[in-house]
Amino acid sequence: MNTAKLVFENGTSIQGKLFGAANSAAGEIVFNTGMVGYPETLTDPSYTGQILVLTFPFIGNYGVEKELELNSTFFESNGIKISGLVISDYSNDFSHWNAYNSLSRWMEKYNIPGLCEVDTRELTKLIRENGTMLGKIELETDPIKFFNPDTINLFEKVAPKDVVEYGEGKTILLYDCGCKENIVRNLVNRGFKIKRVPWTYNYKQTDFDAVLFSNGPGNPEMYPELVLTAKEIFQLGKPVLGICMGHQIVSLAAGAKTYKMKYGHRSQNQPVINKINNRCFVTSQNHGYAVDTSTLSNDWIVWFENLNDGTNEGIIHKELPIMSVQFHPEAAPGPVDTEFIFDEFLAKLL
Repeated sequence: MNTAKLVFENGTSIQGKLFGAANSAAGEIVFNTGMVGYPETLTDPSYTGQILVLTFPFIGNYGVEKELELNSTFFESNGIKISGLVISDYSNDFSHWNAYNSLSRWMEKYNIPGLCEVDTRELTKLIRENGTMLGKIELETDPIKFFNPDTINLFEKVAPKDVVEYGEGKTILLYDCGCKENIVRNLVNRGFKIKRVPWTYNYKQTDFDAVLFSNGPGNPEMYPELVLTAKEIFQLGKPVLGICMGHQIVSLAAGAKTYKMKYGHRSQNQPVINKINNRCFVTSQNHGYAVDTSTLSNDWIVWFENLNDGTNEGIIHKELPIMSVQFHPEAAPGPVDTEFIFDEFLAKLL
């Protein structure tokens, strides 16, 4: 293996061994503490523009499934969306009944570099103590500048340009900001028609029964047009659900403010509490921004709260059928304890 460096904007530099594509990459360096699910994680559009550090020490041992159709539960989009990957130990040898390719060859296909033989737990401490930083995986032969993904429109990189429809039944208008495929699977499997539209879509062009604002990458304040759309849709009195980025869009439309977290939540083991009935759940999460509930109007109540740091994990309107959650009820990867969120949302259509 050739060597490369992980360079932080504060000057910290860590050397490792290169796997995947032999090129440099820049972005925001974030960490994920999940133990499994790297195919789902690497294809999550919310990671667009980010270099991902995995704290679990041994990665690649179960390979990657063959890429055929997106109905495969191992992929959340049509390709790898991270900018780069940093791990401790890489296994080029893999064993799984459904494995088709090694992680390294899969990353080569999408020109994604990886760095291994790095102390990722020490690296995670560095990020946890200093906060999320810009960084780059850099080869000596391929110098590259730092890149801040929060300053550009990332929806344009991952959201669809065309309208796609799935299933039969009452119509859910799905605003795709970089939607994970398991959100679509959950809706279709429950017997509804999904009209998946670009984030710039004019809802007045079609008939629909409910609206879902999906997850997506980046800074929610970069998308005032979508916030305005959400405000207008609130006035229609139709059921609305926001997930992850969609939660932040709904909250901004409700008049609240968002803020950038020190290092975000990225794992499959985030505990949350339902503030209405005090039930607790373990959830899958991937976000670097949060909602400031002190800026919410009295028309809204806090629905879920994170048990680790007290940050907001969901809001619900007191009268209108509008709700949103910061975590991922569709999981992929992670626990499916909160799939009932889809049922509560869809029950408002029955």
